[in-house]
Amino acid sequence: MSTQNKIFALLMLVLVIGFLSVFTVKQTEKAIKFRLGEIVRSDYEPGLHFMMPVVNNVKKFDARILTLDARPERFLTSEKKNVIVDSFVKWRIGDVTLFYTTVAGDPLQANLRLAQIMNDAMRSEFGKRTIKELVSEDRAKMRDILIASTEPVAKDLGVQLVDIRIKRIDLPQEVSSSVYRRMEAERGRVAKEFRSQGAEAAERIRADADKQREIIIAEAFRKAEKKRGEGDAAATDIYAKAFGRNTEFFAFYRSLNAYKKTFKGHNDMLVLEPDSEFFKYFKQMK
Repeated sequence: MSTQNKIFALLMLVLVIGFLSVFTVKQTEKAIKFRLGEIVRSDYEPGLHFMMPVVNNVKKFDARILTLDARPERFLTSEKKNVIVDSFVKWRIGDVTLFYTTVAGDPLQANLRLAQIMNDAMRSEFGKRTIKELVSEDRAKMRDILIASTEPVAKDLGVQLVDIRIKRIDLPQEVSSSVYRRMEAERGRVAKEFRSQGAEAAERIRADADKQREIIIAEAFRKAEKKRGEGDAAATDIYAKAFGRNTEFFAFYRSLNAYKKTFKGHNDMLVLEPDSEFFKYFKQMK
């Protein structure tokens, strides 16, 4: 072999060794370096790093946020009623060494373990609450409780919990029917109570209105009688004063009014003595 070929072969060997000795870690990755199968380092920052070929090898893991979209599960409430809960978990690798040793660095295995942890935590928390409390409780508060109870266990897997969300809480069909019937009965009872209170208020208002009506009518009648009495008194006073001024004319005027009222119709008849006082002014006109 010529000298040039030897140099070329040596350069190629150096290049291959150099290529095998260099590895890169991206921003979205975590890496573990092994020496003959034993973990020697896992705290790599993003960038270019070196290792010894053959002796060392490197495994990389996705450091981005992953999602565990759990299938809906049934849980018992404190009332011994089943609820169907649909939830999901956001997580990422925290301690990559622990993650590798506990779940072999497999996200699917991690999801299975996390699903079991979440089910245990939810079963415990849901068993302390009624259906009404679960529906009305703030979801953010439930999230904090679930994270606080599951985070220590998740850390043992090398997993960092980012978020836990309950998407929906449903009732099984048989429970829904029972709850709806109970809600309907409760709403019916409340409506009946409101109607009863309304009828009572209406009767009270009606009675008060009738009372006020009687008071107003009585007061108006009193005022009317008072005015009528005052008018009669004024008329009597006027008649008296007029009579006092000219008694003869007043007597004549009263007699004319009496004649007018007595002989209204053509067939009216009055039987009196010819010299009766009633015909006083007829006699004087002869």
